[in-house]
Amino acid sequence: MTESVLVEELVNELRLEVLSGLDYLDRIIVTSDVSRPGLELTGYFNYYSHDRIQLLGRKEITFAQQMTEDERRMVMKRLCTKDMPVFVIARELEAPKELLEAANAAQIPVLRSVLSTSRISSLITNYLEAKLAERLSIHGVFVDVYGLGVLIQGDSGIGKSETGLELIKKGHRLIADDRVDVFREDENTLIGEAPRILEHVMEIRGIGIIDVMNLFGASAVRKRAQVQLVVYLENWNKETNFDRLGGSPEMVRMANVDVPKITIPVKTGRNVAIIIEVAAMNFRAKTMGYDATKNFEEKLRNLIEDNSDTK
Repeated sequence: MTESVLVEELVNELRLEVLSGLDYLDRIIVTSDVSRPGLELTGYFNYYSHDRIQLLGRKEITFAQQMTEDERRMVMKRLCTKDMPVFVIARELEAPKELLEAANAAQIPVLRSVLSTSRISSLITNYLEAKLAERLSIHGVFVDVYGLGVLIQGDSGIGKSETGLELIKKGHRLIADDRVDVFREDENTLIGEAPRILEHVMEIRGIGIIDVMNLFGASAVRKRAQVQLVVYLENWNKETNFDRLGGSPEMVRMANVDVPKITIPVKTGRNVAIIIEVAAMNFRAKTMGYDATKNFEEKLRNLIEDNSDTK
């Protein structure tokens, strides 16, 4: 099923003024591309992108003002196809009356923004790309730890939600519990958020559903974040060889984006929340150029060389 966004959602998100068509805000937008109909105003409709938002800035409005009323009426009518979602006018410019008439006849809303044409175009595109992106549903708990998006995964019953709850009590923020919707923002960026029905809530065995924002305040939740680190919780097994030096991290691929993954063994007495905090800080230190493992290996190599020289 093709993803879509209602014009009403765009109005609310970007705080756009509705000039006309208040009753038609249920029209759907199916593409994030925005078109500026400059050529169309001259009468050239061979490649008219009729399924896109039509954005009119100073150039388009000024050009339209130089046309005759009959020319404007004819062009505006041709712009109003059955699948064209909405007109947006930038810079609080005055909408031509012929546009309002044609849009109203075709039941197409006309919106207006105070922002510049390039700015509102960028905001519309970014918003629609995020809303229309193909989403992948992943099992886990997604938390913001020191500004780092950490996805906690593991077998059912291992304590993912309980660990997430402890992190929230320590001042970190919940993004999603149990199910995380992820989508690719660009070639290297993966964004995670909660499905709408699961926003701000967690399921804790023995207690049930809790509302994190209601219990801990608005500062304890976050709407979405970049998935930067995957932490996999695995039951402790003495036969399993867990990484002790923290060399090159394993990578896990989600929505065609590679994300670093570390595995943390879980057993009685281990404070997993503190370990995840340290893992997040250590990961951030690596991204800033400091690698404790490499530093240790360098010191060890120097020590070996020094001992060799003294023999």
